Amino acid sequence: MQRRNFLKTLGAGAAGVAAAPFVATTAKAQETITWDMVTSWPRNFPALGTGANEFAQRVEALSGGRMRIRVHGAGELVPAMEVFDAVAAGTAEMGHSAAYYWRGKVAASQFFTAVPFGMNTTETNAWLYHGGGQELWDEIYAKHNLKPFAVGNTGTQMAGWFKKEINSLSDMQGIRLRLPGLAGEAMNRIGVTTVNMPASEIFTSLQTGVLDAADWVGPYNDMALGLYQVAYYYYTSVWNEPSAVLEGTVNLDAWNALPDDLKAVVREAAKASNLAMISEFAYRNAQALETLVDEHGVQLRTFPEDVMQALYDASMEVVQAQVDSDPDSKKVYDSYVAFQQLVRPFSDVGEYSYLKGREAVGA
Repeated sequence: MQRRNFLKTLGAGAAGVAAAPFVATTAKAQETITWDMVTSWPRNFPALGTGANEFAQRVEALSGGRMRIRVHGAGELVPAMEVFDAVAAGTAEMGHSAAYYWRGKVAASQFFTAVPFGMNTTETNAWLYHGGGQELWDEIYAKHNLKPFAVGNTGTQMAGWFKKEINSLSDMQGIRLRLPGLAGEAMNRIGVTTVNMPASEIFTSLQTGVLDAADWVGPYNDMALGLYQVAYYYYTSVWNEPSAVLEGTVNLDAWNALPDDLKAVVREAAKASNLAMISEFAYRNAQALETLVDEHGVQLRTFPEDVMQALYDASMEVVQAQVDSDPDSKKVYDSYVAFQQLVRPFSDVGEYSYLKGREAVGA
C-alpha cells in the first residue's frame, strides 16, 4: 500500500513536470498567438534588452510555439517613457520597463521597483511571491487595464557616477543628477536637482554638461553606456535601489483572452526570467567592476556620513509624504514595511551575519 501511495504521489508530481511537453505536443492543432512587446531599453541592450528577448524565447518554448512575442527596442514602436500608456491602450500587448517611471500616473508604482533603504532583492521577491505584494500590484494596475509581473531584477544598484568628488553634504548642492523614483525625490530634498531620462540620453548629457552626475544601473550596464569616459568617480554607497524590479506589463484585455495554460506559461516564464537576470547581473557586474577599476582607472568612492544620513532622513520624509497623500501608496507601503519587519531579523542573523563573518576572517 505504501508503494502504491508513493507511486500515486509521484505520478501527480510528474504530471506537473510534463505540462510543458504536453503543451508542445498539442500545439500544432491550435492557432498561434502573437504579441508585441515594447520596452524602455535600446534593442539588445545587455541584460535589460536581452532579458526581454530571453523572456519572449521562454514563452515560445514553453508554449510549444503556440505563443510568440515580438520584442521592440525603445523608440521602435513607442518612446522609452511611453511603454505604460501604450500597453494600457492596447497599442502593444506587453511592455518591459521599470514601474517607478510611471510615478506621475500611478504614485504607488514606485514601491514595485525600488525603495530607498528598503528591502534587498531576496526580500523583495519574497514579498511579491509570498507576502501579498503581487496581489497589491495586480489590484493597482488593473485600474489602468494592466496585469504586471516581475520579469527581471538588477539587484543592488550603485549610487552613481559623479564628475567631482563628494567630501561633504555641501558638495551635493546644485548638482544636476539623473535619478528616478523615490530616491530622486529624496535627492531633491538635500539640494540636488534630479531628472529622469532614458539610457540613450545619459552619456551625451554628462558629456555636454547637462548633467553633473548620473545613476543608471551597475557596473555591467554602466560600462556598456561608456559612463566611465565622462565621469570619473563611481560611488558605491548603495541606498537608492537596494533592489530594482523590472516589470513586464500585459494589456489586461489581452491577458484575459489567453487560455489558462498560456497564462501559466507567461507566469512561469516571468519567474524564470526574473531569476535568470538576477544571476546574470551578479556575474556580469563582478567582471565589469574589475575591468572598470583595473583597465579604465575608475575611482571608487563612498558617500560621507553626513550625506548618507541626510539621504536617509530625506527618504523617510518623501515616503511619508507620498503615503499621506495617496491611499494606494499607503496600502502598498504598509504591506511592504510589515513584510520588511518580518524578514529583517533573519536577514540580519543570516546573510548579513555571514558576510560580516566572511570579511572578518579574510575569506
